[in-house]
Amino acid sequence: MIASRLIAVRDRISAACEAAHRDPASVRLLAVSKTFGADTVSEAMAAGQTDFGENYIAEGVEKITALRQHTLLQWHCIGPVQSNKTRLVAEHFDWVQSVDRLKIAQRLSEQRPPHLLPLQLCLQVNIDGGANKSGVTPGELMALIQEVIKLPRLRLRGLMTIPEPTADFAAACAVHSKARALFDQVNSAGVLPEAMDTLSMGMTADLEAAIASGSTMVRVGTAIFGGR
Repeated sequence: MIASRLIAVRDRISAACEAAHRDPASVRLLAVSKTFGADTVSEAMAAGQTDFGENYIAEGVEKITALRQHTLLQWHCIGPVQSNKTRLVAEHFDWVQSVDRLKIAQRLSEQRPPHLLPLQLCLQVNIDGGANKSGVTPGELMALIQEVIKLPRLRLRGLMTIPEPTADFAAACAVHSKARALFDQVNSAGVLPEAMDTLSMGMTADLEAAIASGSTMVRVGTAIFGGR
């Protein structure tokens, strides 16, 4: 079941890339496995999936620990990170996509074990100004970046957004295009030691609009694992 769903999602990605005149290899699929157990992750892994996203840190750490022998897996923290959970993220995850405060980035940097590769980091941007959404504002992003890139044991890879859902394709593209413009603006500013390469936006309902607007990583849960 999961294998066939993964094929269907990859087909959607390929079709969206073809419509946008993009190479399907330019879009990475992140399978959002929150609330599903290690056995379900293993089933997706057997179907060729290697990147998994977890919203709940303690639950994610349990799965990472259970599947630690599978060294090709990449684990992404995509949920809110509170100060009391930064050590768990720093010690177990490969990526964190939901950082929007310097304090959290500093703690992740301090707590990342030296023997591990740098923690791959995306900054979450509240691109559409949603009142209940986490994320740094577009206007505050550059100041945060200039501090984050000074921190050791972190590597800034890009931006992540979770705009308010809309069923209108053009409206979704308009919001995602704002994130792409911001991404390009940061890369062209000349302040980064190396260019960002990851624009994480788009989920099950809006991955086509996100890909049309330049997403390089889509975060898909329901279409792979079913309803929660």
